[in-house]
Amino acid sequence: MDLHAFDNPELLSTLFYPRAADPNPTRDGRIIDGTVAVEKDVVIGYRLFKVPESRAVIILYHGNGEIATDYNMIAPLYHDIQLSLMVVDFRGYGWSTGQPTVSSLIADVDPLHNALAEIMTASFPDNPFLLVMGRSLGSVPAIHMAYAYPNTFKGLIIESGFATPDPLLVRRGFSPDFYGGGADPIGNERKMTTLSLPLLVIHGEQDQLIPVAQGQALFDASPAANKRILRVAGAGHNNLLVYADRYFAAVDTFVTNLDA
Repeated sequence: MDLHAFDNPELLSTLFYPRAADPNPTRDGRIIDGTVAVEKDVVIGYRLFKVPESRAVIILYHGNGEIATDYNMIAPLYHDIQLSLMVVDFRGYGWSTGQPTVSSLIADVDPLHNALAEIMTASFPDNPFLLVMGRSLGSVPAIHMAYAYPNTFKGLIIESGFATPDPLLVRRGFSPDFYGGGADPIGNERKMTTLSLPLLVIHGEQDQLIPVAQGQALFDASPAANKRILRVAGAGHNNLLVYADRYFAAVDTFVTNLDA
């Protein structure tokens, strides 16, 4: 079944929650807002939260109810461990144009990746290494970017991600065989089986939207020699940062081991 099966208007209306925002970069260059053209008359926006002397830059795809500017209060937690953060919006989110679809989550990976070298060179003369990260629905483009371009990144981080789309479909009233049975065309778990990139999975054990078993399945599918899963007892889908000490200790250790 083609990936475009997921672009069913009824499903999209329950899956995406876009909000508009205006770019507002800071004069000191600590926040850089930009766009990347993904097709004719369509751009996706990003916000780069830059910290001096970054150990690494995380390219982060957020969840379906978030936009890049929501990370204004979260980025400093990454800065505390000397990580810069580039948060990428979906189509129709923030100052991105177009309409969000499941197929465009994957289609927009190639042009975004192709723009990364120029964006990084302009902002980071010290050339810190890159990681790609996906939260929740953002696990789709993040895993695909790591799958398509494993040599660009030193590691992959998945927060509250899914191995198969079944939990999201059921949650929205659709049958798990919505896409016609057979192989899942999104393919998060399938792609993970070919990825030897170092992996960190973070998932709340009380996640009612995407059960922790989904994060565990992604972890188990990975053949990486360097991989770790942090299952946070008591955490659900949207409150992992209540446990920020454990969360960022895991991220810090993961990045430190990559830099060793």
